[in-house]
Amino acid sequence: MGELRSLAAPFVASGPSGVAVRTRLKQLTPDDEKVLRMVGAHLGTLASKDLKARCRDAWDHSGEAWAVRKRELTPLSSSRWAGSITKATHDQWALARRCQAAHLHNLEAGVRTIEHRLSLPVGQKGTKKTPGGYRSQREWHAKSRRLRVLQDRLTVARADREAGLVHVVRGGKRLARTRHHLDAAQLTESEWRGRWEAERWFCQADGESGKRYGNETIRISPEGEASIKLPAPLAYLANAPHGRYVLAGRVVFAHRGEEWADRVAANRAIAYRIHLDTGRERWYVTASWQIPPIPALPIEAALAQGVIGVDMNADHLAAWRLDLHGNPTGAPRRFSYDLSGTAEHRDAQVRHALTRLLHWARACVVKAIAVEDLDFAAEKTREKHGRRKRFRQLISGMPTGKLRARLASMADQTGIAVIAVDPAYTSRWGAQHWQKPLTTTTRTTTRHDAAAVAIGRRAQGHPIRRRTTPPPAHRRDEQGHRTVQARSGGLGREGTRPRIPGPRTRSVPPGRGANAGNQNAQHRPGRSAEHEFWQQNSLPLSL
Repeated sequence: MGELRSLAAPFVASGPSGVAVRTRLKQLTPDDEKVLRMVGAHLGTLASKDLKARCRDAWDHSGEAWAVRKRELTPLSSSRWAGSITKATHDQWALARRCQAAHLHNLEAGVRTIEHRLSLPVGQKGTKKTPGGYRSQREWHAKSRRLRVLQDRLTVARADREAGLVHVVRGGKRLARTRHHLDAAQLTESEWRGRWEAERWFCQADGESGKRYGNETIRISPEGEASIKLPAPLAYLANAPHGRYVLAGRVVFAHRGEEWADRVAANRAIAYRIHLDTGRERWYVTASWQIPPIPALPIEAALAQGVIGVDMNADHLAAWRLDLHGNPTGAPRRFSYDLSGTAEHRDAQVRHALTRLLHWARACVVKAIAVEDLDFAAEKTREKHGRRKRFRQLISGMPTGKLRARLASMADQTGIAVIAVDPAYTSRWGAQHWQKPLTTTTRTTTRHDAAAVAIGRRAQGHPIRRRTTPPPAHRRDEQGHRTVQARSGGLGREGTRPRIPGPRTRSVPPGRGANAGNQNAQHRPGRSAEHEFWQQNSLPLSL
């Protein structure tokens, strides 16, 4: 067996740094929808031009250049709209840079893997840590051609990285490519055009503390009245003073409504975004704000009432509750979800599964949930796994990042801490040491259930591996207690247990009953005659 890699210590995941709630804009009149479309289209055009200018500047960007772009946008909108557009532009450019760095990392990893395998003889077997040579000469030739393709892509990506160039598509590259495959997407050209224009609209504004209701551009009062500061070219559409347009409908936030109302009443900063769902033809508004960081709960306090170990899988969450000593209690639970369909459907499935998990955790009076600190970003390339296409599809479909982020955000509201543990060997050791002992005649323990136990024990600091079971002839008190529950420094942990005289029954502990020493008081059937009470009479004197 090879050397095991070092394991990272478990830690309590930090809570969310912001809040975002969404609600539907109801009771909108045709004039309201017309104004929203015109504002979004006008500001979207300005945002596209500003993003183009930022990408063209590349490394020549400076604070002065930023101010120049903002001054150019102010006459066409307003000072606050110009600030929101330029800030969104910089955020988009920074996101593109991070994606570019990740793309470079994947290309470099693929090139290194192919170069290593090409240097080995054809048919040479690999190990668990390093891949071997390719299986055939035909595969070797195909991979050599792919190596040239990856090297060309890597050269272009490095040149763009050094020059500070990024490639951004406002509206999304996937939707742009759908234009060439309308039949497969079951869309007409007009339907695609409507989605494309709606995705490129811009109607979002950052908040400012101290201003009325926390936002001067898109303002929502505590009573739910929503109004928008119109750009200068559209000021003629205003139906309220100071170039504002008031929507007919009322805004009500069902989720975190009280928290939102408190911030609005205190004039604290709140950012708003208005967008159109073209599939449903519904308008939505999203409110977001920052929250101060909350100090993480000490891991000892989080584990004071046990823990729930959770194993993330492609279609379900396997969970099991553990007590303070790392023993599984109760029955395992499974929270399924379906990740097929649209992004909204997948997101709803993930939220529903996590909601059921948190409700169960609160019912168990547990203050901590242990999950694996998974990251498949560099583990799902086809150069790493080769022909294991189904396995690559499996790990690519696991929403590890979304599950982890949503769990940390939702658990923060319920007072439950999320403990992240090292994922090394949890599935293997869980199946090896816990799957068979936890399987009974009425319960079948799966590999994922056993992995949940392993994850929970690692969060508690207990070892996952169990001691070797003694031979059948010595499964008694001769060998002592053979589980890992005894502390390493406990005296006599390997010795025999003291013999307590008395019967061993289920109702009365050994040597504890009132009649423990009297065998005749046990009322057992088949009691021997010599245990009965009798007394010999004296002999007659006449004999």
